[in-house]
Amino acid sequence: MARSCSARLQGEAATFTAALRTLVNNPQFSDVTFVVGREQQRVFAHRCVLACRCQAFRGMLGGCGEDPPGSLPPQGPFVLGNVQPDVFLAVIEFLYTNSVSLNSHIALEVLTSSVEYGLQDLCKLCVEFIKDTLSVEQVCEALQAAVTYGQADLQQHCLAFIESCTAAVVRTRGFHELSDTVLARVLRSDRLAVDELDLVQAVREWAHVSSAVLGRPVPEVAALPVRELRLPLLAPSELVTLESHNQRDLLIPVESIAAAWRSHALRRGSGVPPQLCRPRRGTRPRDHHRHLDPHAK
Repeated sequence: MARSCSARLQGEAATFTAALRTLVNNPQFSDVTFVVGREQQRVFAHRCVLACRCQAFRGMLGGCGEDPPGSLPPQGPFVLGNVQPDVFLAVIEFLYTNSVSLNSHIALEVLTSSVEYGLQDLCKLCVEFIKDTLSVEQVCEALQAAVTYGQADLQQHCLAFIESCTAAVVRTRGFHELSDTVLARVLRSDRLAVDELDLVQAVREWAHVSSAVLGRPVPEVAALPVRELRLPLLAPSELVTLESHNQRDLLIPVESIAAAWRSHALRRGSGVPPQLCRPRRGTRPRDHHRHLDPHAK
């Protein structure tokens, strides 16, 4: 008796993908419509494809899951006003073809959508694209997104990028839009390529922007990042100027400035956390640095 054999053979994947791509936003045979963005652009799709590829769409297109057998699913159109059409179409393309067309204008928003829809593979593709195309103008926005969505690898990549060109990054709009917690995380780095005096000024500018946006006093919005400024690294003449500027906005607590003065008077970093006496990679040398805490590494 002949032995029965079986096998699963794989056809040409590229041909299959190309065929499915022709269905993206194609009204032919479409059975579900989305109205997307402020432009109210109509996007056509096939609910069976979306439902089998994404749990979030399955819930949206199939109702709450408690409807009686034979009941009709929600018919739409489904209004998605908070997403750009290009971003939504990128998500749809991925669901149909398992590939995505990205550019630097939409990558971060596609990453956001991939998290919202629970599409881990799309999330990974977005992270790799963002890492490969980082720029001075976009790195802070990418870092903020990485922290928000728990993308540790992207966080590390963004921090390394910021450390390599800090002086340029702190002048960008993205830097001024960082949250206080993310800015504080950046300021903890020993490898920032900028002098401390310039960093103090950058934090002051960030604080004034945040104060205007949030409608809160400068000292309040800046409380967390200011703790990471290394004031003992500044020379006495620079501290005098800092005190003068501080009278206008109270950016830096008086006790922090007093601690910096105390480190000068005692000729060491006594009473100041060791990390605040440690020069960064871009810190300009000052004569008094040799008197700072010798145990600080």
